[in-house]
Amino acid sequence: MRSKILSEASGPEIVSNYSVDITVLHEAARCVGRATDSRESVNKMLRLMSEMLGLNRGRVLLKEDTTGGLVIKYSYGLTEAQVARGRYEPGEGITGRVMDTRQVAVIQNVDEEHNFLFKAVDREILPDGVVSYLAVPIFNDQDCIGVLAAHRLRMRPRSIQSDLLILRVISTLIAQAVIIEALVFEKTSRLERENDQLRQALKIKQPANIGILGDSASLKQALAKTLQVSDQSVTVLLTGESGTGKERFAQILHLNGRRRDKAFVAINCAAIPENLLESELFGYEKGAFTGANATKKGKFEHADGGTIFLDEIGDLTFELQAKLLRVLETTEVYKIGSTTPIPLDVRIVAATHKDLQLAVNEGRFRLDLYYRLSVFPIHLPPLRNRGDDIGLLAQHFLLVANTEYGKNLFCDSSILQQLKGYDWPGNIRQLENVIRRLVLSSIGSEISKDSVSKVLEEESAIESYSKTFAQASSQQKERTETSERFIGNTVNAGEPQARPYGWVTVNERTAIEDALQASFGNKTQAARTLGMSLRQLRYRMQKLKINQTI
Repeated sequence: MRSKILSEASGPEIVSNYSVDITVLHEAARCVGRATDSRESVNKMLRLMSEMLGLNRGRVLLKEDTTGGLVIKYSYGLTEAQVARGRYEPGEGITGRVMDTRQVAVIQNVDEEHNFLFKAVDREILPDGVVSYLAVPIFNDQDCIGVLAAHRLRMRPRSIQSDLLILRVISTLIAQAVIIEALVFEKTSRLERENDQLRQALKIKQPANIGILGDSASLKQALAKTLQVSDQSVTVLLTGESGTGKERFAQILHLNGRRRDKAFVAINCAAIPENLLESELFGYEKGAFTGANATKKGKFEHADGGTIFLDEIGDLTFELQAKLLRVLETTEVYKIGSTTPIPLDVRIVAATHKDLQLAVNEGRFRLDLYYRLSVFPIHLPPLRNRGDDIGLLAQHFLLVANTEYGKNLFCDSSILQQLKGYDWPGNIRQLENVIRRLVLSSIGSEISKDSVSKVLEEESAIESYSKTFAQASSQQKERTETSERFIGNTVNAGEPQARPYGWVTVNERTAIEDALQASFGNKTQAARTLGMSLRQLRYRMQKLKINQTI
């Protein structure tokens, strides 16, 4: 047996056909740069090997994903039947050994090598005389991805070492062609999947100026009610959990109505301190208070002719509730420090995540204002009740995040199902934040199930902490809630703020008795603690029959 395995470290001999080798390598490199697919470029390289170097019946064998064996992917000089027969199990024959050992194989005479199997090409097809077989591994960095092999006549003036050198270089070029094709295939497949998803999303027919993704029945119902009154000036109350898109629905009301060309002004009533909210809403005159160096328009004036969106309306104080009620009744506002009414033509859209009916029953929200605001209530469904809309929204947020962060990540259907199974207490806002976090933290081309599980686990911990915090603070809130229900007119600086006269309820007894005990019977101090005047305290003590000598 005359065969040997040459290690990767063995150096090539100096070759005499230098110009021929350079020409072959130059043309092979051009094949990689010009070809539109790897089959075209690799086949041209194999043809160059045959026609210019005498390395015939060249073939490139790549690993099969399912079996781990080798199959002929590219060839020159082989028939379809020969290509079909050229399949090797791991370690089978000379070709399988090259793949396993990652070393070059030189078979000086195929007739004398018992491990040469003649699987692809029968001996009768080969020319008479001594035929050699050369095979080199194909590397992608440190990974062996396949084998490049060819026949040649043994008795030729050109040395086998020269052919091995050329085969090694060409195997590197082939590896580049294969890798490029794999990358192009991956990106093309991803684009095709994204296009399919976009086509599915475009099948959802929605009117113009909507900007909301979803096809669930609950969302369609909310949209239908929104569009039903979009061209009317009726006051609309949007209810639903935080993060369900209440401001977006308010914009839909505005953009699809006759006020679309006028201003849309949004203000979060819970985000502005109580002592500043009135001036933000109604404006003020120059000199109305310290620091009022110039007259300023309020949000209502800025929204004149258009729409004002009052978010978190349930957080308004009783005093501002009364002033807002007056605006609704008279369609005019008064700047702070002015006695001149300013007429308005403005549509009011209010929103809250709180139960206003419960707030009315508990005395925390005015009944008359509630009826003024809820002329046409629209409830927005939580994300967990919108079914497949979660997948559409996730894909949309993924596209936005990829564009913003310069990435090209993809998530398959299993990831979408994983997201769909989560409860989403923070609704759409939480989903968007989760997708952004996944895009920023993911490595590679796809979002993994493990990373999704980790992020959702972190979100669940945040949710649990929020619930615990809310329960821990509920008792303190209950103790102070009664005394904060009625906020009085503004008093002089340095004086306690007195609340307006209102119905006396038995729920106030505990707060009054606690304040009296804490102040050791000092009614003036107790009244200050409760935020009321001394006369108001005495009046309540009389009505509730609280011992005046405490």
